[in-house]
Amino acid sequence: METTPPTLRRGLVPVMEYLLQGSIMDGACEVLLHRLRGLCDNSDSPIESFHDYEMVFQIRGSTGTPLTVRARQSLDSPQMPWHLRYLGQPEVGDKSRHTVVRSCIDVSTSNNVASFLNELGFRLDFEFVLKGHMFQKGRMKIIVAKVFRLVQQGNPESIEPISNSHIIELSVIAPAGQESLGDEMKAFAEQLKPLVELEKIDHTRLQHI
Repeated sequence: METTPPTLRRGLVPVMEYLLQGSIMDGACEVLLHRLRGLCDNSDSPIESFHDYEMVFQIRGSTGTPLTVRARQSLDSPQMPWHLRYLGQPEVGDKSRHTVVRSCIDVSTSNNVASFLNELGFRLDFEFVLKGHMFQKGRMKIIVAKVFRLVQQGNPESIEPISNSHIIELSVIAPAGQESLGDEMKAFAEQLKPLVELEKIDHTRLQHI
């Protein structure tokens, strides 16, 4: 599912992720995919699909606050490099912003990244499989995906869905300070209503529910 952002190809380091999220019931998913195919780039091409296995690791620092990183493997192309991703705390307090903004570091790694993280002191927190479709609209990326839990730890072939819905994420990776991205993303999200309501979600609040 990973693609190289245009900003990275131009030599700039993308350091922020601008994000909106939502969900849709499984029964309405095909209608949403049809809508996205008409709105997004390359509408005449087959829809791009992905099937990923993700492991989330944590380590506690001296302050007691855990540091979290995510290791992801493509199950469709297991010969491809793994991806290691760090996501910072989301900035959601500014009500004038239309999106969540968080720092983002994403690098390709060898397939022994899980062992390397364990050697550093990280411990596996949870793991899941993500299966779905990806669309591009300019610099925006849209994913529609089903989340599966692993029935057997460490075996991404043994899975079951965690809900009767799909998640939707609209995101852009770009350098900090590009606040106009929020306006672009909000305008695109409006075109998906009433099928899905994409919002900025405060995950720190969800952790305390």
